[in-house]
Amino acid sequence: MEEDRRGSVLITGISGFIGKHLAREFLEHGYDVRGSVRSPEKGRAVQAALADHAAGRKLDFVIADLMSDDGWADAVSGVDHVVHSASPFPMAQPKDPAVLVRPAVDGTMRVLQAAIGAGAQTFVQTSSIAAIAPGNTARAAPLTPEDWADLGSRSATPYVMSKTLAERTARDFVEKEKPALRYVSVNPGFVLGPLVDRSDGTSAALVEMMLKGKYPAVPRVQFAVVDVRDVAAAHRLAIEKGKPNGRYIASADSLWIKDMAMMLRDSLGDKAKRVPRRQLPDFVVRLAALFDSSLAVVVPELGREMHVDASRTREELGLEFRSAREAVGAMGESLFRLGVL
Repeated sequence: MEEDRRGSVLITGISGFIGKHLAREFLEHGYDVRGSVRSPEKGRAVQAALADHAAGRKLDFVIADLMSDDGWADAVSGVDHVVHSASPFPMAQPKDPAVLVRPAVDGTMRVLQAAIGAGAQTFVQTSSIAAIAPGNTARAAPLTPEDWADLGSRSATPYVMSKTLAERTARDFVEKEKPALRYVSVNPGFVLGPLVDRSDGTSAALVEMMLKGKYPAVPRVQFAVVDVRDVAAAHRLAIEKGKPNGRYIASADSLWIKDMAMMLRDSLGDKAKRVPRRQLPDFVVRLAALFDSSLAVVVPELGREMHVDASRTREELGLEFRSAREAVGAMGESLFRLGVL
């Protein structure tokens, strides 16, 4: 652990999969960390999960909710930087997009305005490749930070709307108001990698379902994959090196779900014996999606390759990504090591 103090950072959504890795990354690189949680119990759980990483650093918590003004003034008081990673991420999409869009947009603006009011130096928003890719994957050219999701496309699920509108609203506000604070976003692909504790959340759901053998075969869908440890590093480096209004894609490589299944079998051996070996025909996925909302969200992307250009992240932040294979294997291994499976 670095001995010098690098400053203090507020992490919203610290109890989530990405949030705990963010906290560990900042603690291990000399930052004091404050986390926003919705209950004292969540704060205690995060404290226990990060006990080995917090030695010599300050780790504390505030109670705050994205849908309420209460607590945010205390949350941002005295911090140098704010990392806003809190955002709803359900496995099944709600029928009403507002269920996700409102807390994502209102919550982002609530935290951003509090950060500006408190004089924070940097605001890093955890956005997503979902704010970039949907509606753009049919083309041959790679996706870049200049691209935005097409909210009129069939791929524009409520989750896509929530991530896109939350980032656009924040960016538009910063461009118009020109606060002293530096705004940056990190846009991860499908986030895999090791779990910190048994709270696996939505990010691990696909790997967990494959290991449980929930589906006999997998759809012909490709994801841009990134290790959660690199997502955390990208946020820290965005504070240390990111340019004002920078937008940084976090993606190591693109994998078909069938490739992920093969990697799980290779890395876990007999533990992955229930992982599917076959790929579903597209017409079967479309039929099954009529009854399974978790499949419905992938139908527009069936058979489409995901080409992503993360060179700006590598060049400006100096980040070299772990392989997608390592991210897949690490998540599977941690699910067993922590007793989730």
